[in-house]
Amino acid sequence: MTELVTFFFVALSAVFFVVDPIGVVPIFLAITSNDPPEKIRQMARRACFTGYFLLMTFAIFGGVIFKIFGISLGAFRVAGGLLLMLTALDMLRAKRPGTRTSPEETEESARKEDVALVPLAMPLLAGPGSIASVMVLMSQGNTRNLLYAVPVLLAVTITFVAAYFILRAASLVQRVLGQSGVAILERVMGLILAAIAVQFVADGARDLLRP
Repeated sequence: MTELVTFFFVALSAVFFVVDPIGVVPIFLAITSNDPPEKIRQMARRACFTGYFLLMTFAIFGGVIFKIFGISLGAFRVAGGLLLMLTALDMLRAKRPGTRTSPEETEESARKEDVALVPLAMPLLAGPGSIASVMVLMSQGNTRNLLYAVPVLLAVTITFVAAYFILRAASLVQRVLGQSGVAILERVMGLILAAIAVQFVADGARDLLRP
């Protein structure tokens, strides 16, 4: 039971930090600056639901992708860890992760009527890093016991419930934390995410080198 609880907190940290709803707040405010409060709440709800659906789909059916493309768990752990490390390094430098969205995409989205699906849900909330994270975590759990899938699915659920309330109160979060507060939180989360990324790579390398 202790190992299961520990795995849950590792999964929750990995998923929450790579989804990074707090880091999405400034972008969300920028692309919804001219929208009424009701529309902002609606977009936050749709974006979080869509992102949640995407991550749950990859979490549950990710093993099928491994089999179709003949990808070993070790290889995917290394790839996922490297992708997480890129995200973590950007967070440590308080930069917008390049693996999630580019400045051109953000500028284009500001001119769209509806930004809930693109870029909010994909790739800001459910981007390549978060997809890789849940697939690796689910694979790690399945190699031990199917019961270990529950903490991962619960972590995804908690993350997106929190993301909805954070985005719904985005202007309040921005006022309370300020630019400096957001940057400090980004760096702390980036440091923890970097450690998780190193562990992913180490586990993957051990799997690949095992006879």
